[in-house]
Amino acid sequence: MKILFLLTFLISTVSFGQKMKFKVLGQKDTTVFLVKYYGKGLFYADTAQIKDEVVEFDGTRQIPGIFALLLPQQKYFEFIYNNEDINIETTAPDFVNQMKVKKSEENKIFNDYMKFLNVKRAEANKMSDERIKLKKEDPLYKELSIKMDAVSKEVVAYQKNLILVNNTKLVSKIVKMGMDIVIPESPRDASGKQLDTLFSYHFYRDHFFDNIDLNDGRLVNTPLFHTKLETYFGKTMMVQHYDSIIKYAFLLCDKIDPKTKTFEYCVSWITSTYEKSNIMGMDKVFVMMGDRYYCSKNKDGKSPANWVTDEKLKGLCEKVSVQKNLVLGVVPPNLCLRDTTDINWVSVKNIKAEYTIIYFWDPECGHCKKTTPKLQELYAKKFKDRNIEVYAVSKAIGDDFIKWKKFIKDNNLTFINVGVTESLFKAAMEDARQFVPQYTNIESLNYQTTYDVYSTPRVFVLDKDKKIIAKQLSISQLEDFLDKLQNKTDAVKLFPPDAEEDKQMTE
Repeated sequence: MKILFLLTFLISTVSFGQKMKFKVLGQKDTTVFLVKYYGKGLFYADTAQIKDEVVEFDGTRQIPGIFALLLPQQKYFEFIYNNEDINIETTAPDFVNQMKVKKSEENKIFNDYMKFLNVKRAEANKMSDERIKLKKEDPLYKELSIKMDAVSKEVVAYQKNLILVNNTKLVSKIVKMGMDIVIPESPRDASGKQLDTLFSYHFYRDHFFDNIDLNDGRLVNTPLFHTKLETYFGKTMMVQHYDSIIKYAFLLCDKIDPKTKTFEYCVSWITSTYEKSNIMGMDKVFVMMGDRYYCSKNKDGKSPANWVTDEKLKGLCEKVSVQKNLVLGVVPPNLCLRDTTDINWVSVKNIKAEYTIIYFWDPECGHCKKTTPKLQELYAKKFKDRNIEVYAVSKAIGDDFIKWKKFIKDNNLTFINVGVTESLFKAAMEDARQFVPQYTNIESLNYQTTYDVYSTPRVFVLDKDKKIIAKQLSISQLEDFLDKLQNKTDAVKLFPPDAEEDKQMTE
């Protein structure tokens, strides 16, 4: 009987515990929403009716983090949920300063902190407004600066004490996450000269996440964590070069427990952000992140990205497998195909040029019909004499073979033109071994898959070592890029920037 009574008590406690109760004075009966943060976004978590100024939500259905009660006309106030009962009373429009936390230790601390910040912010802003009217040599300017510094120190002292006294609570980790890193004095030699003029920057970058418990997944459910992540990889913090992004993305993600939500969020955000980037070369970040955190195997023989379905993982890894060979800095698979004679084989690796442009096109492609003649003009008037070669690959199967040859003749395309011709395609389908490896390779015969030619035109620029140094450039961008590479910046431009064409090449 005692055991049965205990079980009944426990079930009852779980069923009716962790309630979120709010009283909004003056609020009419209506539908309100419980919303939660995930990264920088607010998402609907629950819906309920506020009646007689009171509304309740079941907290057992939620995960810890920062939430908000969303009222009509987009009015809302934030609070912390960390698996405890909440009872809050407040009044519009100043929800924070009018708030009374009747139950919830986390929110008593959080609300007191927010009220304190509001007071100190008002003090600092008032002094700042006064100081901006003064000249720096004015004695009052210095006096106000000292007072403003004192306010800042008071805030830091409050934060440190809050964290020390409440170190087991979520609110302490949220407050600590918002604190600035303290940068020590730069090391100096015996004469007092700085040993590293960039010491402050390097220290700040290397210790940027020191105030964040990266293995506490609850922090992902706050807007501040996303802001920190975005700042770290942003222009003001980091050189916007794919190799730099990759280096620090690996350093960050490798020190986070793969089982945490923090790991999932960081890996997902970095990977998807750079997959969508229109900056040339940033796709390498997506590829390297995918290869390391999605397509590798952990000690259990599974992908570290346990949040991704097998179907999506398969598609992503297939894409990564192809793109690994097409990122900047790598030597892509060699291409060796037949020219318009349908007899002669031409190989990219045998081209002796300072730069080689691999250009995939289609005689029936509307965009190609505009860009291909422009490329020919560039080749004839600039590139050929400057040891820049064009290796153009087109569809040449069936009726496309005739259309291909006709387009070449009509537009006097004098650069290298190759393709998988009708006769080559049929013969290779019967037995590719008659061509591989004596004349060509499987990658060339399947060039559309090898080079991810999902649309045309598609452009790659190779250096003398046949490494990719640029891709997906429009004609005007291609001209400008190679002019700069060869120190021909004073050369007359044949093709001015074309916004529509530039956009088409990056889509």
